[in-house]
Amino acid sequence: MALARRLIPCLDVRAGRVVKGVQFVGIRDAGDPVACAEGYDRDGADELIFLDITATHEARAIFLDVVARTADAVFVPLTVGGGLRTRADVDLVLRAGADKVSINSSAVKTPGLIDEIAGAYGRQALVVAIDARRRDPDDPARGWTVFTHGGRVDTGLDLARWVDEVTQRGAGELLITSMDRDGTGLGYDLDLVRAVSGAVEVPVIASGGVGTLAHLAEGVRPLSKGGGGADAALAATIFHDRRFTLAQARAHLRAEGIAVREGVEADP
Repeated sequence: MALARRLIPCLDVRAGRVVKGVQFVGIRDAGDPVACAEGYDRDGADELIFLDITATHEARAIFLDVVARTADAVFVPLTVGGGLRTRADVDLVLRAGADKVSINSSAVKTPGLIDEIAGAYGRQALVVAIDARRRDPDDPARGWTVFTHGGRVDTGLDLARWVDEVTQRGAGELLITSMDRDGTGLGYDLDLVRAVSGAVEVPVIASGGVGTLAHLAEGVRPLSKGGGGADAALAATIFHDRRFTLAQARAHLRAEGIAVREGVEADP
């Protein structure tokens, strides 16, 4: 029996508010994080991801009070990232109620942090987030480059090499975001998702670009059927703006023959 694919709303948080943008810029307010999280919990989200998107750039700690209030408000697994630089930071976030942590910039700066977190808390508690941009917009064969600090810094790292390193060091899951597609509504960069999901054995979360329910299905459809092969589909704008509900998304995936977890049924 095929493993059930997950639907994961993402809460990008800045200054204590959920925000959304296009290709990491043009940020607009999308609501209170606790209220948003409660709504998604009621609607049947499989998990939630909470990312403090400016903590690293502003060289400050994550908003622990918001993390704690969000964790108290929901029953689904909560992954938290942004500004986590040390094992001590990770410990504070997990103690605040997060089930998993996500690291990105700090992993690039200090790769040994991956080993340290995985060793202390287990691989299942660690998501390594990777923001990638195509070297050539029209030629996926040229590969992708890894960015950090909320998409502000080009590390020069080759995506394939970085994916290989982080999985060897202990990443339990990969959150792969296409900077080229983020917020555009054009769909996942399926070439990117396939390049990662086809190369690793750990779960992959597809992120960046969802505009329709069909895009969600494309991301998690098996590689053998022409899909992205991801284990989970992450989206933000289509859910924040109520273009579609999680129930509608779940029903669409089922109609496409994609196994999903039990949840709230589609709206009539």
